[in-house]
Amino acid sequence: MASALTVILLSCWLAGHSGAWGEPSYPKPSISLSPSGGVSLGGAVSVWCRGQRQGVRFLLNKEGRHFPAVDPKGLEAVFSISNVSWDDRGSYNCSYQNRSKPSAASSPSDPVELVVRDPSLPRPSISLSPTGVTAAGADVTIRCRGQRQDMRFFLHKAGDLNPPRHMDPAGDGAEFHIPTVGRQHGGNYSCSYQPRSDPFVSSQPSHPVQLVVAAAPPGHQDFTYANIARLALSAMVLLIMGLILAEAYYSRSREVP
Repeated sequence: MASALTVILLSCWLAGHSGAWGEPSYPKPSISLSPSGGVSLGGAVSVWCRGQRQGVRFLLNKEGRHFPAVDPKGLEAVFSISNVSWDDRGSYNCSYQNRSKPSAASSPSDPVELVVRDPSLPRPSISLSPTGVTAAGADVTIRCRGQRQDMRFFLHKAGDLNPPRHMDPAGDGAEFHIPTVGRQHGGNYSCSYQPRSDPFVSSQPSHPVQLVVAAAPPGHQDFTYANIARLALSAMVLLIMGLILAEAYYSRSREVP
């Protein structure tokens, strides 16, 4: 029994520290855009790069184009692009290097896409089903419609920093399904589309619609992230108990002549 507990605790410790062993001296930075989700022609956008080391200099790259290096304030550096033009659209990544030893550099960040909004593209429409206040636990469908078919739709939620959901349309529209909605799904939604021929060009976003989710009635089981975490913890406890019982069983079997 003791050996089983030792193995379990050692495994958990190794899992928690495995990321530290073999980690490069300069972990790759993170990158984000502000605003995200697209910028209009002539507008401004900031590219934020964040690292994990002091005394470094950040570099911004765009498909072979290199921007002047920037010294960060703390762990973050900001690259500002004003008067955005068509040439600014594309995929960006950033990296950083030691100021005194430029050969000591990080790997590039994951890419981020700067999408420029084309004012000539018609604005899409958006609708909710069901409409009005939605009961917690119900299924919701968000429909986006455009005026062309060679495109991909994107669903945006105001204030959500995660990448927008996207979907290829069936005909001139696309449906985004939100099963078993909870209070965390409430908010303002809009959609846009990008031509498949140029993924870095976007329409203007649709006018927003508001998803209002009613409070769950007393006794209603709302499977939020907290409940999912509790279920996962319960499963882990059951797994540990099963390992302990299995170890005890096999230890007793070996002792019996």
